[in-house]
Amino acid sequence: MHADRLLPTQIAPEGYAALRAVEAYILKCGLPRSLIELVKMRASQINGCAYCLDVHSKDARKHGESEQRLYLLDAWRESPLYSQAERAALAWTEALTNVADTRAPDADYEELRKHFTDKEITDLTILIGMINFWNRLAIGMRYVHDVS
Repeated sequence: MHADRLLPTQIAPEGYAALRAVEAYILKCGLPRSLIELVKMRASQINGCAYCLDVHSKDARKHGESEQRLYLLDAWRESPLYSQAERAALAWTEALTNVADTRAPDADYEELRKHFTDKEITDLTILIGMINFWNRLAIGMRYVHDVS
């Protein structure tokens, strides 16, 4: 973390604990861990969050994600390595991460409905909102990723 920025865990421990509770919910909501990590990676790529990219690339590998799929994630539309459900989730991730420009298109939402239940869509939307928050926190407070 940058020396001139705040450390949220010390300044607002209750707020930070609430955020961690949402994160715990996401990990046990039933979405596949591989999908969770792909969504976190894709939003972090769009937002340019080096800290989160470092954390989530390591988490993805730890949970069985291949190097090739991680390397090609930024070009997921052109790669056959992602399932139709993953493609729908990644499109939704991009739509919500860039919501000021996209306005969450109906076509992206309808594609989600082909692959996910209402609860899964809700959980996926919570996940996308949370990783976008974490990106903003990490970038705003200048979190520094491991260099090892």
